[in-house]
Amino acid sequence: MTFKIRKFDSETRVQSVLGTVLLIVMTAASGHAQDRPAYPSMAPLDQYLMPDRNAEIALARSAAPDSISRDARIMVLTRHGYEVAAEGSNGFLCAVERGWMAPFDNADFWNPKIRGPLCLNPAAARSIFPITIKQTELALAGLSKEQIKDKMKAALDQKELPPFEQGGMSYMLSKSAYLTGNGGNLCHLMIYAPVADAASWGANLPGSPVIFGWQFQDAHEPITVFLVPVSKWSDGTPAPQM
Repeated sequence: MTFKIRKFDSETRVQSVLGTVLLIVMTAASGHAQDRPAYPSMAPLDQYLMPDRNAEIALARSAAPDSISRDARIMVLTRHGYEVAAEGSNGFLCAVERGWMAPFDNADFWNPKIRGPLCLNPAAARSIFPITIKQTELALAGLSKEQIKDKMKAALDQKELPPFEQGGMSYMLSKSAYLTGNGGNLCHLMIYAPVADAASWGANLPGSPVIFGWQFQDAHEPITVFLVPVSKWSDGTPAPQM
């Protein structure tokens, strides 16, 4: 399996930084990207919802080790957006993202099969997840990709979302994640940082575990996202390495 990291340019600067793993285009050895089905528009809402609320809670918690996720706040997707399913005490927030957190030109943007469990630390929960909440509300309102893009840009320009906080990161260690149309997955951490180049983190160098994910520039805050593959899933079992 190979991984290709895509970087945002100024034309796609309003993409959510929470779609990190959906920016990793995984081409399985048994298939090719062009063989994947396209999803030109939103499917019926029921296909994006998980009918078993407890199953979605469990999937969200699987993003991080139990020592973290058991005391985290849990949010689940409903017909009206994300809502709190369980209060937490450690400041972390766990949820399951859907395909519309991918780049707007990604074939999986409207793929109803996408399930991206993540668990954000307090700084990311406060300053990053509100972007997911907002973009999800727009998707559930029936807007097109272009309309969502325009609305997100307006929200960012008008500072309707919280400012970026340094020190934000999230866990994506769920063995049960379904991150691309090929069913690809990657056990990793995401680190959200002020705009920086790959060299300043030693990213993408031979032997370095740090991957330069992308940068996005907007009126809200320039952010760089770095990925760090992890060797074990949240349940402690070995995870495939890149």
